[in-house]
Amino acid sequence: MGPRSLPMTIAADESRPPEDRPWPQHGRERLIYPSPVGWKGTDFVDNEGELLKLLNPKTVFMMGDNPALPRMPERPRLMDFFRCRFGDITVRHLLISAKRALDDGLPEKVVMACLLHDISNGCLVRCDHGYWSAQLVEPYVDPEVAFAVKYHQALRYVPDESVGYAYPESYHAFFGPDYQVPDYLLRDAEYAKNHKWYMTARQMTLYDTYFFDDFPVVVPEELEDVIGRNFREPAEGLGFDGSPSAHMWRTMIWPNNFL
Repeated sequence: MGPRSLPMTIAADESRPPEDRPWPQHGRERLIYPSPVGWKGTDFVDNEGELLKLLNPKTVFMMGDNPALPRMPERPRLMDFFRCRFGDITVRHLLISAKRALDDGLPEKVVMACLLHDISNGCLVRCDHGYWSAQLVEPYVDPEVAFAVKYHQALRYVPDESVGYAYPESYHAFFGPDYQVPDYLLRDAEYAKNHKWYMTARQMTLYDTYFFDDFPVVVPEELEDVIGRNFREPAEGLGFDGSPSAHMWRTMIWPNNFL
């Protein structure tokens, strides 16, 4: 298959039920130019130049709410991102991980870490997702929770017989049997093993199982109390409170912004 042009998505679905807030760029053709982090080195062709030639008073680059996406509230809360932005597999995975930990009577910090550990996968960046996820939530959770979210990424690759954790069999299929864990992950795993919060992060690898086909559906309401006690929802809404990670939440709110 030959090279493909990048998608020139035109978001113009304004037939949704009316809301109090007007849609930005209403009545114009909206062009979407994807962020290069995901396409460089693939068979997509960079067509920014072609898109620039299409601009006119009725055709613009996407900025603000995309009418093709579920609309976020003006002051979004954590579960709004689960509902409006995260992929179905990520939502199911996080809810099930947290519910299993809750049902087994683990401390709420572990339950909260399980709920948050892969949120970057949902609608931001998959590479180094533990590190990105930890940065996203650090201003809003106990430092122990952020630590567990960050270091679960490295600890997944390192067995611990004392708690019955082995290298996941699914990783042989995901990455190949000859995959070599990068040195930085091994270093971070060693650091985590000698930290006072090691077991909090290690518990996440036990509840971060990888296939949930036989697990019942979990609804977010089952975790509302845990979230309320362990996640500080800013009054301004996630993305608008001036925290060090606010820009990351805004990126998930407006993932198609040109700038």
